Amino acid sequence: MLDREQVHKVALLARLELTPDEEEQYAGQMSSILDYFEQLSELDTNDVEPTTRAIDMSNITRHDDRTAYQNLAGIFDAAPDRETDFFKVPKIMT
Repeated sequence: MLDREQVHKVALLARLELTPDEEEQYAGQMSSILDYFEQLSELDTNDVEPTTRAIDMSNITRHDDRTAYQNLAGIFDAAPDRETDFFKVPKIMT
């Protein structure tokens, strides 16, 4: 079981300002979480494949083919401001 001093040390490392009551509360909560992980470590997972999801999923994506756009001049003509073959946009960084 974690005590208040251990929670205080973790809070200090995380740059959290906790009251003594919060430290006491989090000590119990963090102890419960660690106890649960202790239970999980008792399980035999040698034959379990690592996974990122509980169900099998795969992304269906199309192949990305580069093609030249035919009406490039039309795009630049519709732009509010441009400089040769570039769009001019407002400066957002100072």
